[in-house]
Amino acid sequence: MSTARGSAADLAPPPSEERQELHRERPDPHPTPPAGGAAKARPVRRGLARLRRAALTAVTKSAAILALLLLWELAPRLGLVDRTFLPPFSEVARAWWDLAADGQLVTNARASLARSFTGFGLAVAVAVPLGLLIGWYRPVADLLGPLLEVFRNTAALALLPVFVLLLGIGETSKISIVVYACTWPILLNTISAVRNVDPTLVRLARSMDLSAPRLFQKVILPASVPTIFTGVRLAGAVSILVLVAAEMIGAKAGLGYLINASQYNFAIPQMYAGIITISAIGVAFNQLLVAAERRLSSWRVPAAH
Repeated sequence: MSTARGSAADLAPPPSEERQELHRERPDPHPTPPAGGAAKARPVRRGLARLRRAALTAVTKSAAILALLLLWELAPRLGLVDRTFLPPFSEVARAWWDLAADGQLVTNARASLARSFTGFGLAVAVAVPLGLLIGWYRPVADLLGPLLEVFRNTAALALLPVFVLLLGIGETSKISIVVYACTWPILLNTISAVRNVDPTLVRLARSMDLSAPRLFQKVILPASVPTIFTGVRLAGAVSILVLVAAEMIGAKAGLGYLINASQYNFAIPQMYAGIITISAIGVAFNQLLVAAERRLSSWRVPAAH
């Protein structure tokens, strides 16, 4: 009997304290990293993820441009187009560098930017207040509405000979045509922005007994900023395009003058260099306006996707 009891005792599981001791001594095959290390590694992983997303976005956005430049380089060399009229991109880039090195590009770009920014600034200073008045006050809209309909459908370049005849071929006519062309996108978008403000916001503000100036300052202007900036960005592109056409008549400096003179002298790579410079300035100007819009519209809550 003692032997049986002894063997049964040998087969019995060890007490709970002994089992815990054996469990503590056994190594864990999947150790858990310390909490501090995981907390430190989390920002690193997030940073790497953001870096990967930024790299993927940059590659995606530049892929089409790189493909266009590659096609531009190969098409003339393979005889798909006449390289006399469309030289390879490498020749255009070399011509651009030569123009930049001898100062011609900087001189002409400075002249164009001075005219374009002056006309653009005057258009913003005139069109935004006028658009706010027309959009907010119905009598002003009834008075100026028919006149606006006449001029908004008249192309700026169609009036270029009129500006030259009335104002001459100097700086005044070039800046004036830019002001005229830039005014309409800003003015029409400003009017639309004021008229399309959410009526619920207006009623809510009036129920709080806000005065008309405070209502305009606190509700109408902030709600109108995105649409106004859409017109401003359109005007920014128009200011450069219209100016190039204006500089082809009687100008002695400017990117339009550079392009026109290069065409007459059959300096085709220099002509394309001027066109590329105009495109780069337009993209940079648009990005500057986008950054300004984001800063002025930072109060807006982004829509959920």
